[in-house]
Amino acid sequence: MRIEYDVKLDFKDVLIRPKRSILQSRSEVSLEREFRFKHSGVKWKGIPVIAANMDHTGTLAMARALAEHQLMTALDKFISLEDWVRFAKDHPDALSSCFASIGISEQDFDKLAELSKVVNFSYICLDAANGYTEKYVEFLARLRKAYPGKVIMAGNVVTGEMVEELILSGADVVKIGIGPGSVCTTREKTGVGYPQLSAIIECADAAHGLGGHVVADGGCVTPGDVAKAFAAGADFVMLGGMFAGHDECSGDVIEESGRRFKRFYGMSSKEAMEKHHGAVAEYRASEGRSVNVPYRGPVKDTILDILGGVRSTCTYVGAQRLKELSKRTTFIRVTKQLNEIFVPYQTSTNK
Repeated sequence: MRIEYDVKLDFKDVLIRPKRSILQSRSEVSLEREFRFKHSGVKWKGIPVIAANMDHTGTLAMARALAEHQLMTALDKFISLEDWVRFAKDHPDALSSCFASIGISEQDFDKLAELSKVVNFSYICLDAANGYTEKYVEFLARLRKAYPGKVIMAGNVVTGEMVEELILSGADVVKIGIGPGSVCTTREKTGVGYPQLSAIIECADAAHGLGGHVVADGGCVTPGDVAKAFAAGADFVMLGGMFAGHDECSGDVIEESGRRFKRFYGMSSKEAMEKHHGAVAEYRASEGRSVNVPYRGPVKDTILDILGGVRSTCTYVGAQRLKELSKRTTFIRVTKQLNEIFVPYQTSTNK
């Protein structure tokens, strides 16, 4: 056993220090990024925000809505082959912004092989809560060999040495985050995790040194958090809870005491495992929670709110392009960042 005494930071622990800027308006800020990925050689251009591959947010309807704004979607791994084929035929432009998600079982590998025969997708999300196992790394290497021209996003991990391991094993993009998600209980059940801001900073440094990329996955609850993730060095930011509760999410609208909600749960929750696997296996614990989130209507307004916030961040530090944000950021440690006196009143007026 050993202890690391260096302080590790989360989004709530910092603010971004403003700097002199020559920008006249938020409209001058470009949030577009352009990347060429290390192993696949694929070139991508767009706004680097991704809807998480949870079955609530990683839907085909979400993919269509986000593609209109140049955002991406990691589709959940339970979408049927028939729905994939129909989606590819009816919405080819949206397809170019989608990740096909799989786990690390033989069944997942075979399902992806079947999908590749009928749908020309470009992006794969190799999704596991724990990206540290030898089995995971071996599966990643096998996947890279089978799909040399596809972009592979792998994770989740939170340390620089494992980011390097995954990139060297075939990952183009590595997902960063263990336990920060709003419906994730991994830290409660296992005691394992890493403060998300520090994880992004350290992992981005490791990835960029090898020509790879990182996606900050989890922990963002406001547009300011999304901006902090980019400022910390994330190339992409993945969002689950911030995209939850919209028309494009799966599930029916629930009426309770005159208010409307939609169901949202972690993919390692008891509810998710009972839905997709029949039960929680006896050898494991549920590591997710289930909640009712306020119904929020179409996702378009939320997209514009997030992107508007990030543009505003850029104007405060003089970054005309999103690419410049991390280079112009100085984080300052704080003990409090928000005045929350009216938060209960604001919450009560939400849709």
